[in-house]
Amino acid sequence: MKKLKANVMGKVMQVKAVLSDKSAENFVDTAIKILIAVVIGALVLAGLYAVFGDIVMPTLTKRITEMFDYAG
Repeated sequence: MKKLKANVMGKVMQVKAVLSDKSAENFVDTAIKILIAVVIGALVLAGLYAVFGDIVMPTLTKRITEMFDYAG
């Protein structure tokens, strides 16, 4: 009976140790940080694409055309 009680108490201590262990807790934090970085990066790239597509490229095309327009 004492041997059974010792085994049960040993298992209880192992379960408590596993439940109180917080070594894998940072994986969730790291995953959230990576997700936030990806979303912010995508927003920045979308903004740059919109600016270059709507403002920079038409102006650049117009200036290059004016620079090499020998007729006028």
